[in-house]
Amino acid sequence: MANAEKWAEDLKQLRDEIRLKLHLASKDLQDEWDELEDKWNRFEAEANLSQSAEDIGEALSKVGEELTNAYKRIRDAL
Repeated sequence: MANAEKWAEDLKQLRDEIRLKLHLASKDLQDEWDELEDKWNRFEAEANLSQSAEDIGEALSKVGEELTNAYKRIRDAL
């Protein structure tokens, strides 16, 4: 469980960093950000559920990896 919490905290920090720079970004990046926000909300909800349902772990891992890769791609583009 600690690993998932660390992962969620790292994603939150990366997300917060990007949000600060986003106002300078292009429209394409802003559109991608909006899509990621939807995924973030699902990730956060599933992360909370994973405390009581371990079979969600694989789906949570997949969404977490997508978020990580997409956030890093946006950060690198800024």
